[in-house]
Amino acid sequence: MKIKKAVITAAGLGTRLLPATKETPKEMLPLFVRSRNKQIHVKPLLQIVFEQMYNFGLRDFCFIVGRGKRSIEDHFIPDPHFIRELNNREKSEFAEDLERFYSMLRESDITWKNQLSPKGFGDAVLHSENFVGQEPFLMHAGDTFIISKGNNFFNRLVDAYEKNKAEVTLLCEKVEDPHRYGVIIGKETEKGVYRVQRMVEKPKRPLSNLVSVAVYLFDPVIFKALRETPYRSGEKELTDAIQKLIEKGKKVYAVELKPDEERLDIGKTDTYKSALDRSYSWAARQ
Repeated sequence: MKIKKAVITAAGLGTRLLPATKETPKEMLPLFVRSRNKQIHVKPLLQIVFEQMYNFGLRDFCFIVGRGKRSIEDHFIPDPHFIRELNNREKSEFAEDLERFYSMLRESDITWKNQLSPKGFGDAVLHSENFVGQEPFLMHAGDTFIISKGNNFFNRLVDAYEKNKAEVTLLCEKVEDPHRYGVIIGKETEKGVYRVQRMVEKPKRPLSNLVSVAVYLFDPVIFKALRETPYRSGEKELTDAIQKLIEKGKKVYAVELKPDEERLDIGKTDTYKSALDRSYSWAARQ
């Protein structure tokens, strides 16, 4: 099975990173990467995620953005004038790197959907229904990055989806404090792969330290589940919709990060500081 469509969510307000995120979307905050000329550069996280999914073979993208995030769309529009300016100023290493990004954009179809008010992760995903149609799709949160050699976690998600004839496969990891995540209760069917029996969003008393980490492969059946999922405190939770599928007997599997893979999360000040440090170490190792 070849997955053709990708959905990237970037609609949150980023209030935990104020005042930096008042005008700059948190998904556009920088992390460190290593360019082809072996220099360490900084790139917006959303560009890093896009390039990772592009390198996996995806060419059809839908970005879910919120109000006040026009800077994201501006960044994803090729700017030949800026390339010329960089070359005129003898900044060819940056011009070459940016031109590669622009080449990826020209070879991709990009759709923009607006979530007019922040109503939760599930509500943001629901905005992609017309774009997705009846095809399975990869969904990636725009405030998270997975360090993985050869982007192997994407392959493992697809393999688990196909092998188990699943409706959902999702990436997961074990954490010390699962309270602020979607917690997974499941049975390991093979090393690093779990049949999910229950999912709970931010439980007060977690029954597991296994949590979902914002990368999913969905069958379009997820949209029906999302429409049937009520809002809680003004938000529609994606975890609640996945739990609804489980209750209907649909197959949901979780694929665990490997020991040599890392999840970088920029959602809070402490995790962003860690993401900066870890991305620099990763870029220096390349």
